[in-house]
Amino acid sequence: MDPVNKTTTLTSFNCTVDSSYGFVYYQISYCLIFSFGLASNLMALHHLWLTPRKLGSTAVYMANLAVVDLFFIVSLPLRIYYYYHRYHTVAWSPGRVFCLLTFALKYISLYGGIFFLACIGLDRYFAVVHPLWQWLRRIRTARMLSAGIWLLVLALSLCLPFLLSGASLSDQPCLLDPSSQRHRTLIMVALGMVEIAFILPAMLLFFSYCSVSRVLCKLAHRKKLHHQRTLTVIYWVLGVFMVCFVPYHINLLGYTLTHTGVVPSCSLAKATTFLHPVVLSLASTNCCLNPLIYYFSGSLVHKETAGKL
Repeated sequence: MDPVNKTTTLTSFNCTVDSSYGFVYYQISYCLIFSFGLASNLMALHHLWLTPRKLGSTAVYMANLAVVDLFFIVSLPLRIYYYYHRYHTVAWSPGRVFCLLTFALKYISLYGGIFFLACIGLDRYFAVVHPLWQWLRRIRTARMLSAGIWLLVLALSLCLPFLLSGASLSDQPCLLDPSSQRHRTLIMVALGMVEIAFILPAMLLFFSYCSVSRVLCKLAHRKKLHHQRTLTVIYWVLGVFMVCFVPYHINLLGYTLTHTGVVPSCSLAKATTFLHPVVLSLASTNCCLNPLIYYFSGSLVHKETAGKL
């Protein structure tokens, strides 16, 4: 769970930050995300389930994307329950198991979504830039890669909660304590892991976008129209990245560095604390936006060649 004291005093440089509005903000935003996210992802899985024999590699990644989104959606009632009680009873503590579970579900959705969005971008890259490398786009290959991503995401999602739990206040396991050097080291290790888990897929996605755009610019107008759906998918994937994940990870960097005292800037600490509920909610809305990638991709979720099986 995210550190959400109503006021926090950063003792390393005597700065008090106020995050009281976050309690109500999280409750409202998570209720909306839960409603829209649950409906849209169930509809996406329903449509994919109706035509299982026609699915291609793109659909495999989209189906996995919907599943990781559902992991986060399932955790939202727990998070709403947490913020409701923390708002009314500051001393209330939900227990270590509750915190580890909600942390793990959050990271499964967040970084599972990032990895599978990157896979969709790479899938479009091989379809347009290297169309002869069809073995990389077979359903069997997509399933094997998806299984590897699930193992990586589960390992990351189990490792991070234990790291953050070790840096939590002993009587309030959902709240981080950056006061000691030992805790600061654990928090910085966790920060490095999540930033790397974001930066590497983002680089792959932008590489795919630039490569596909460069190839399509050289094609005749008729052939460009044939690949219009590919551009639509990549635009949506990039849009989700830019709106949901980039602001969150930039703000998380400043938030963590100031709260651990690595960057002793009170103004930056106040700004990142104020923005933290906003960017975290934006990151969470990816579970509502991801199903739109399916609806705008159309026939790309089906087999494009007969030899992919």
